[in-house]
Amino acid sequence: MKSLDELAKIRDSRRAALKIREGVPSATEKAHIMMCGGAGCISSKCTEVVEAMKESLDKNGIADKVQIILTGCMGPCDMGPVAIVYPDATFYRRLKAKDAGAIVEEHILKGKPVQRLLYRAPGAKEPTRSVYDIDLFKKQKKIVLRNNFYIDPTSIEDYIARDGYAALGKALTQMQPGEVIEEVKKSGIRGRGGAGFSTGTKWGFTAAAKGSPKYVVCNGDEGDPGAFMDRSVLEGDPHSVIEGMAICGRAIGSEQGYVYVRAEYPLAIERLSNAIEDARGHGLLGKNIFNTGFNFDIEIRIGAGAFVCGEETALLTSIEGKRGEPRPRPPFPANAGVWGKPTVLNNVETWANIPEIIFNGADWFSTIGTEKSKGTKVFALAGRINNTGIVEVPMGTTLREIVFDIGGGIPRKKLFKAVQTGGPSGGCIPADHLDTPVDYDSLGALGAIMGSGGMIVMDEDTCMVDIAKFFIDFCVDESCGKCSPCRIGTKRMLEILERITTGKGKEGDIELLQELATTIKSTALCGLGQTSPNPVLSTIRYFRHEYEEHIKDHHCRSGVCDFKE
Repeated sequence: MKSLDELAKIRDSRRAALKIREGVPSATEKAHIMMCGGAGCISSKCTEVVEAMKESLDKNGIADKVQIILTGCMGPCDMGPVAIVYPDATFYRRLKAKDAGAIVEEHILKGKPVQRLLYRAPGAKEPTRSVYDIDLFKKQKKIVLRNNFYIDPTSIEDYIARDGYAALGKALTQMQPGEVIEEVKKSGIRGRGGAGFSTGTKWGFTAAAKGSPKYVVCNGDEGDPGAFMDRSVLEGDPHSVIEGMAICGRAIGSEQGYVYVRAEYPLAIERLSNAIEDARGHGLLGKNIFNTGFNFDIEIRIGAGAFVCGEETALLTSIEGKRGEPRPRPPFPANAGVWGKPTVLNNVETWANIPEIIFNGADWFSTIGTEKSKGTKVFALAGRINNTGIVEVPMGTTLREIVFDIGGGIPRKKLFKAVQTGGPSGGCIPADHLDTPVDYDSLGALGAIMGSGGMIVMDEDTCMVDIAKFFIDFCVDESCGKCSPCRIGTKRMLEILERITTGKGKEGDIELLQELATTIKSTALCGLGQTSPNPVLSTIRYFRHEYEEHIKDHHCRSGVCDFKE
């Protein structure tokens, strides 16, 4: 890409073709059918629905007037396969191949939506037709997931039509590197990977660090149980991550980026690989981008599935081809990252925000969210909840709004009991705190963390001691074993919890768990070990009575634990 004019020509040409997806009827086309092509819907056989639709379109002689596009994840995974028919934005769910003919013959040809396939809110008498009228969607605000309804993730032209790579052009032709960093600082965005450190400050440290070359790294090693936010972004909008990393390269003086992705995400790897090749082919990666003299390229590194490699220093070590073990900090990656060189490392969601911040400005971004937690947050809703899947909400949205208004509440009229945020590093939040705003500080005050965005909902049938055991068991299994607090301490905690959940608990076990947890948190080498006791501490904090019932009464109120002699 030699100039912004070239980019503008592609954008304007493609944007006209995509107007139908914005609700503008086309003179030449009847409809665009956007079929969710995320991993969840693919596993639900969405490709069979697509093939059946193509056959029906051909049979009815309108194959040249209807486009069927596989998108990224649209969000409601439990309803898959799902699709949106534009220009009227009709939302269909739980599609099967046998439904394709009805959609084509009734909706596309006659303009009558197929009522039985429309979304119906829990308890509602009538279905809701438009995707824009469904609470699950209209109460969200999409920045990171801005393109997942509208583009083919394998088409760079679709991305460009949605102002893709315009932010990179702006950063290269209208801004100095320091101005880019200041804009990111001013936006207030904090890292979406868990710790919540200021992204702009991190970039500033790396830019000022001595040594070259410098590197830009994307952490796509999403290993939390129940978390699939980063996967959805990489599958649905890989160019947003590429563009964000390239902007950072300009800001810190780097010419090389790496995306570290877990091997269990083959579709994400495939679409990201294709996006990188397309970006190179259009001159948006490689040498002399926009004829500015700026060089930047990206390579993919595939992880072997070790949870510890989500920790930044372990990830950087793995990129170097070594065993993925954490290393002491300081020095921090900003000074000594990949191969001992200054490195910026952010997660997938953080990178996807960057183009929008640069394109729209820091002032725009900072109006969203709360005073100390700006922007939106993507969550993966899982567990005992009606609407499982991916959602994106402004920071400050309450847990109640997420669980009940967007998530649709608890199935089978069961009572809400708790929600786990932050995965194995997080904490369980009880019903008494449902009105807590979701932001870094509010969750931290409750003994939980934002984490990367996993949110597991639990109902009245959940045993909180068993939940604590599950997460500790996960951490024991995933510990790299390098430091004894994590290797030995979590194992001892698991043994105590196993004793309690089999009716062999004894007086003092709760206090022993707390003592072990405090020691591990203060002495473990990396974030995995330091945060591993959080689920235990939070369940003791809010559900101590269940621990006491297990120990004193040999009783599990949820009937989950087996107390057989």
